[in-house]
Amino acid sequence: MNLTRDLIFLVLYLIGVFSIVYWRKQKKDPSLFFYSSTWTFAVILTYFVVLEIFYSTFYFLIPLVFFSIFAFSYFSEKRRLLNGLLFNVFLISFGIYLFVLLYETQNIFLGGLIALITIPLLLVLLFGIYGLIVFLFWNGVTVLRRESHSLANLLTLILAIFLTLFLVFDFFLLKYLPQWINALFLCIPLILIYLFIVFYNFLTVSFLYQFNRPRYNQDFIVVLGAGLINGETVSPLLAKRINKAIAFYWAQSRATLNPPILLMSGGQGADEKVPEAIAMKQYAMEQGIPERDILVETNSTTTLENMRYSKEIMDQQMKGPYRAIFSSNNYHIFRAGLYARQAKLKANGIGAKTAFYYLPNAFLREYIAILMMNKKRHMIICGLLFAGSAFLSLITLLF
Repeated sequence: MNLTRDLIFLVLYLIGVFSIVYWRKQKKDPSLFFYSSTWTFAVILTYFVVLEIFYSTFYFLIPLVFFSIFAFSYFSEKRRLLNGLLFNVFLISFGIYLFVLLYETQNIFLGGLIALITIPLLLVLLFGIYGLIVFLFWNGVTVLRRESHSLANLLTLILAIFLTLFLVFDFFLLKYLPQWINALFLCIPLILIYLFIVFYNFLTVSFLYQFNRPRYNQDFIVVLGAGLINGETVSPLLAKRINKAIAFYWAQSRATLNPPILLMSGGQGADEKVPEAIAMKQYAMEQGIPERDILVETNSTTTLENMRYSKEIMDQQMKGPYRAIFSSNNYHIFRAGLYARQAKLKANGIGAKTAFYYLPNAFLREYIAILMMNKKRHMIICGLLFAGSAFLSLITLLF
C-alpha cells in the first residue's frame, strides 16, 4: 500500500470540496450538491485509474463499459426510465469491482470506502422496513399538521399503516393458516418487492434528472401551473416554480444579454377566479420581469396539456427551431419530462426546491402517476406473480 499516494488524493479531495463550498456560496444559486458530486466522481475516477496503473490491472474497464452505456443513454435522452436501470447496473458492476480490487490490492483506503458503503446497506437490509415504517408515520403526522387533509397528503400515512398490518399478519397470523394459503399469500411480498424495485428505479432516474444543467441559450421557459390560493393568488409551491424560472431568466440575461421568454402555462379550474397563467404572469411582473417577455397559455388542465398547448404557442412564435426548458418543483420535473416527450416537445426541466417533509408524499404521488402511465405492463407482471403463487398453492393443496 502507498500511504503517501492515498493521503495526497484525500488532501486534494478535501481542498476541492472546501474550494467549491467557498466558491458557490457567493452565487445566488449555489448548487453545492451538483458541483460537490461532480468533483467527488472525478476524484474517485482518477484514484481508481491510478490504482489500476499502479497494480497493472484492468478490472475498471468493466464498470466503465456499463457507465458508458448509461452515459450515452442519459445524454441522448434524459427523459427515460431506462436510464435508472442502466445506472443501477453500473452501480452493481462498480460494487463488484471494488471487492475484486480490494482482494487484489489489500488497500486500506479502499477497504474503508467499501465499509462506508456496505455497512449502511446491511443495516437497511436488516432493519430498513422498521425504520421506513417509523419514518412514514412521522412524515404522515407532520404533513397532516402542515397541509390539508386530502387523500394526496395521506399517502405516507396510508403506506405506513399498510406495512404495519402486513408485518403483523406475516409474523403472527400467517403461520396458523394452512400451507396452501401460505403459498397463495406468497404473491403479496413478491408484488411488494416488484413495486419497490420499480419505485427505487423511479427514485434513481428522478435523482439523475436533477443534474440537468441547461445552457444559457434558451428561447423559452415554460412554467407549469399549480393551484391558486383563494382562486386568485399564487401559492408558495407555485411561487417556487416561477422563482426558479425567473432566476434562470436573469442568469441568461446577464450571460448573453438575450433573456428567454417566460411562458406561463395553466388553465382555470372550477374553483379558480382567474386562469393560473394570468396569476403567474402578474406574480412574475411583480418580481421585475418585463411584460414583453411573458406569454400565457390559459387552456391546459393537466401537465400533458401544459406541454401540448405550450408547444403550439412556441411553434407559432418562432416559425422554426427553438430551444426550450420548463420549470416545476424538483419532485415533478421527471414526470413532466415524460409528458413533454409524449407531446413531442424537446425540453427538459429545472426543478425548484421543495420542503423536505413534503417530498415523501410528493414522490409517492409521482410514482403512482408513472405506474398508471404504464399500468398494462405492471398489471401483467403482478398478474404473473399472482398466477405463480396460485399455481404453487394448488400444487401444495393437491400433494
